[in-house]
Amino acid sequence: MEQVIYASAARTATPTAVEVNTRRFRSLVLVLDATAITSTPSITVAINRKDNASGKYVNILTSAAIATVSTNTIRVGLGLPATANVSANEPLPNVVQIVVTHGNANSITYTLSAHLT
Repeated sequence: MEQVIYASAARTATPTAVEVNTRRFRSLVLVLDATAITSTPSITVAINRKDNASGKYVNILTSAAIATVSTNTIRVGLGLPATANVSANEPLPNVVQIVVTHGNANSITYTLSAHLT
């Protein structure tokens, strides 16, 4: 299943985080496609686990800084290599929170989609 998290738009600030129900799935791949930049933007993409007992979010994986026109992926699922800023070898929780954090106010145009299997 594919889900659009953020449609293509120029952004200069951190957008609202999005919760994704992943209960029926084993793995998640996020694809961020940066198509235009102004000056020197810097963003990261994070996948956070929702703790049902507290309602708080705990980080599973955060991408390296993205500052160029490029296509980037990060992945979570059992059997994946544990690679810093790229993939996490752990079970996919029932609910994840997707966060794109902007490091500055420079414009970057991107789409972000979630691919669940």
